[in-house]
Amino acid sequence: MAILAVEHHPLAHSVSFNTDSLIVSLIDGRTLSVPLAWFPTLSSATASQLQDWEILGDGEGIHWPQLDEDLSVNGLLLGNQGRG
Repeated sequence: MAILAVEHHPLAHSVSFNTDSLIVSLIDGRTLSVPLAWFPTLSSATASQLQDWEILGDGEGIHWPQLDEDLSVNGLLLGNQGRG
């Protein structure tokens, strides 16, 4: 039986949004979807501001320069609303 290795340090590959969610695609193939309501800065941002994101480091976090907002991928996976 094959065992799938899950990345111990999850890394973001890309970011997208729908009406209610922040969607983060991880390098290992997983997709994480979290409520935008968790992040007041993101939920009140314009579409243009949301699309202006950068990957931090090797994918450990996401940064929105126009909004001065940073989220940690590990924090998102832990459910602590991306901080930490």
